[in-house]
Amino acid sequence: MKNKSHMGKKSVTRRTVTEGLGAGVLAGLVPFNIAGAQGAALKVGVLLPRSGMQAGIGQDCQRGVDIAPGILKDLGLPPLQIINADTETNVDVARSRAEKLINDGAQLLIGAFDSGQSTAIAQVAEQKGIPYVINIAAAPPITEQGYKFVFRNFPTGPMILRDAFLNQKEIFQITGSAPKTAVMLHVNDTYGTSIQKGMAAMFPKFDLPYKILEEIAYDPGARDLSVEIAKAKASGAEALIAVSRLNDAILLTRELVKQRWNPMAVLSIGPGWYEDQYLKTLGKLSDGPISLVPWYDPNKRVSKILEAALAKSYPGVNMSTNHVYTFEALLIAADAYKRAGSADPKALADAIRTTNITDNVSPGPGILFDAKGQNDKLKCSAIQNRGGKLVTLAPKEAANAKPEWPLRPYDKRG
Repeated sequence: MKNKSHMGKKSVTRRTVTEGLGAGVLAGLVPFNIAGAQGAALKVGVLLPRSGMQAGIGQDCQRGVDIAPGILKDLGLPPLQIINADTETNVDVARSRAEKLINDGAQLLIGAFDSGQSTAIAQVAEQKGIPYVINIAAAPPITEQGYKFVFRNFPTGPMILRDAFLNQKEIFQITGSAPKTAVMLHVNDTYGTSIQKGMAAMFPKFDLPYKILEEIAYDPGARDLSVEIAKAKASGAEALIAVSRLNDAILLTRELVKQRWNPMAVLSIGPGWYEDQYLKTLGKLSDGPISLVPWYDPNKRVSKILEAALAKSYPGVNMSTNHVYTFEALLIAADAYKRAGSADPKALADAIRTTNITDNVSPGPGILFDAKGQNDKLKCSAIQNRGGKLVTLAPKEAANAKPEWPLRPYDKRG
């Protein structure tokens, strides 16, 4: 069996996307030769926070699920039967739903956006011997447990920070300008705490031009962040570094406007500031923040196919991390199923372990896993909100725009 995926050899001629695939794609909907060779569709349990605090993001990830079947079919890959489950943004629910999916016949699991929920699912998958492909979750310990059935095609916190520092330096070089001081505001959940700890450990190694004056933690469920912004403003920092979720990113921006604080830059390491709901809710006030995050390479072939499929099924929705890495998790599953020629859990896990997909969407050389089940070759990007859209500033090989710098003052936006 060859390691190399041959997906890229088949040109894509259709753009048809199947909409509303709640129960998945049945074998009868795909060409006879694929279905006949592969047998029944692989049953894939997709766990996402479709309700609760992270519902908006979970529902956005679901769009990546909904548009995947048509693209996977065009790429010559076998069918997947999707079984959806709601984690309700709750670790205990994520664990119980993972167990139920396996009991209901799921042969592979995907999910769950959040590191805490994904950790719980990983424990269940490993115990049951069912392959689990993490779509989004950055806490490093998940792939440090010696698991044999857990795989992550998403950068860890240290990888995100490494590229956040490198991409900032690239932007500072392009603009010829950089802040001398910064203040850090971060959520106190699993992701926010891991980034904060990573910052403390890694920041001194990258010779950045600014000093972090203060770190301020807050609850992601907070409904009033006026005190936190007041403290950040009082620090006198020139830049705001944020580790947020969607709702608090909106609250923080409104407080920036209300308290008339116009930092040189808002640098976000994580979700929130680039979400469609953030852009639509705040309009002109959403322009300017730079998110240093896992993204996609807009210059890649499959990126353009995925973007076109999303635009057709969900007009007005910007392609983002949520769609890209959820789609790629399904891509990994279908590619492994094709190469394994079986839904046997061990055969699937062995096939995932030898994944080598170069015709993909995320930045970097492609999708492949190290001995721990981590894709350590992924690269992150610097993206900027621009008129309700998102453009990529860095790294250079994945860029499609130049930075608008510094942040335009909120009181001068009309």
